[in-house]
Amino acid sequence: MNSIDPFQVLSGGNIVTLALAGFIILLVLKGVRIVPQSEKYVVERFGRLRTVLGPGINFIVPLIDVVAHKISILERQLPNAMQDAITSDNVLVKVETSVFYRIIEPEKTVYRIRDIDGAIATTVAGIVRAEIGKMELDEVQSNRSQLISTIKASVEDQVDNWGIEVTRAEVLDVNLDEATRAAMLQQLNAERARRAAVTEAEGEKRSVELNADAQLYAAEQAAKARRVQAEAEAYATAVVAEAITDHGIESAQYQVALKQVEALIALGAGQGQQTVVVPAAALEAFGDAFKLFRGKA
Repeated sequence: MNSIDPFQVLSGGNIVTLALAGFIILLVLKGVRIVPQSEKYVVERFGRLRTVLGPGINFIVPLIDVVAHKISILERQLPNAMQDAITSDNVLVKVETSVFYRIIEPEKTVYRIRDIDGAIATTVAGIVRAEIGKMELDEVQSNRSQLISTIKASVEDQVDNWGIEVTRAEVLDVNLDEATRAAMLQQLNAERARRAAVTEAEGEKRSVELNADAQLYAAEQAAKARRVQAEAEAYATAVVAEAITDHGIESAQYQVALKQVEALIALGAGQGQQTVVVPAAALEAFGDAFKLFRGKA
């Protein structure tokens, strides 16, 4: 039985067929690109930008188109940076910032900027110094949210040509030197003392106002009482005058005698009175009152 030589099997047309099959497989592998969801591929043709491949299955021309760059589109965070800045009232502060961004147009990022992280960090530092230079220290401390919004908008304008999106910019801390801290603490204590003095003065003023209102109210009530009493006396006088007009002078004498009797009774009914002083005209007053009473009866 004759043995088969493997070199004879691979010779001739078989070798060509295998080579052609291998070449086709290579072309398929080179022409099909599966891009992950978190990335984008930048494709070049003869060193020039051809297209940008998105997530999923993509087809390119084998051996002509080349995937030159694989760019992650996930959000990135720059390392926290510390910048020195001087406020408009000449106070040196150290501002700690942090920036988050993501690449949305890889073709711009690849061909327009080399070190994207360094470029963004430098841009943020310049913008922070410029914006803080427009504000006083108190404004920097109290309007931090407004400062963050301004920095974010300014950074977005500066990096628009780099194909990135600034998703967030944060001012993490604003630090002062010890001398400035001591001066601010002294100013804060003075402000607290001033507010306490103002509050105390306002309380005293309010107390005086309330006391004056109370006195005015008491005076008004006393005036009303005197007016009512005067009206009562006027009414009584009018009644007496009417009685005199209708019944003569005897009515007036009766009222006078009756008042004298009532005054003597009140004097005798007082507590602790051991002796009652009776005027000499008292008996006459009793008699006149009795006579008048009998006359009226």
